[in-house]
Amino acid sequence: MLLIVGRIGRPHGVHGEVTVEVRTDEPEARFAVGTVLRTEPTAASRGGNAAPAARPGEPVTVPEELTVETVRWHQGHPLMRFEGFYDRDLAEVLRGTMLLVDSAEVTPPSDPDEFNDHQLVGLTVVSPTGETLGEVARIDHAPASDLLVLRRPEGGTALVPFVKAIVPEVDLAAGRVVVDAPAGLFDL
Repeated sequence: MLLIVGRIGRPHGVHGEVTVEVRTDEPEARFAVGTVLRTEPTAASRGGNAAPAARPGEPVTVPEELTVETVRWHQGHPLMRFEGFYDRDLAEVLRGTMLLVDSAEVTPPSDPDEFNDHQLVGLTVVSPTGETLGEVARIDHAPASDLLVLRRPEGGTALVPFVKAIVPEVDLAAGRVVVDAPAGLFDL
């Protein structure tokens, strides 16, 4: 499964650097010099941005993979340059491109009570008595706590704070999450 770790923004300066919107909790590891990232061009980066050809007659396109050549932090955001993109016009082609890694390359957390989002998505959610409450559709990272977004069996969604008092058990091997919901949680 491919996981989004960032999105390329606008070029910065004239030497091919781009801003990157971070979508990972480990940017220093994901964006280290020499790292090869897979790409998913958006509609804008598939050809909506005109850039001069690297060689006459060759159109510039977003490659399937980008290698991080340089990275530096500026005002809390990474500025990166990728191999082969050495000027502002070439870097403009990358704008909007999603940066991806394979979930198999992501090391699982060492803390048994910590999980990567992709490990939880798709798990069946049950009550302590075994009643099916839904399926984990995604994880929302809110300021107070992470939220499990459940796809309910009868349709719709429900938000469940991902805290030990409400989610006492996550069993990855069994493919289930136990939710001990307080009264009224699913009535919201």
